[in-house]
Amino acid sequence: MSSTTQIPFVDYLILDDPPYLQAQECKSCGARYFDRRNACANCFANNFQPVAVQSEGVVTSFSIIQMGPNPYVSAIVDCGGTNVKCTIMKVEPTPDHVTLGMRVKLMTYSMGEDNEGTEAVAFGFEPI
Repeated sequence: MSSTTQIPFVDYLILDDPPYLQAQECKSCGARYFDRRNACANCFANNFQPVAVQSEGVVTSFSIIQMGPNPYVSAIVDCGGTNVKCTIMKVEPTPDHVTLGMRVKLMTYSMGEDNEGTEAVAFGFEPI
């Protein structure tokens, strides 16, 4: 039996148990960013530290995307003060099922596996 190697689709998805998102926090002003930064857009400092982002949050903005074969929900989720752009999963993509203020939690899913057995893992959020 072979074990599958997993890699995150984005560098800020940490595949621990449980998985979490990691932001870069400015040591001067506390602003948070995903991915690497040369300077803080808020205070222009250049010292950052990695911080775990809360895995639960609240939908603060969303759009239902109707392009392609399957509609989906693109959203911004406030995870304890850190805004995360994401897809809301496991929910009917209609205004009757997705609402502002809806509580959601981080989830991961497989994007597929290559010929060597390496699985790409992405993240989204699902209703609590």
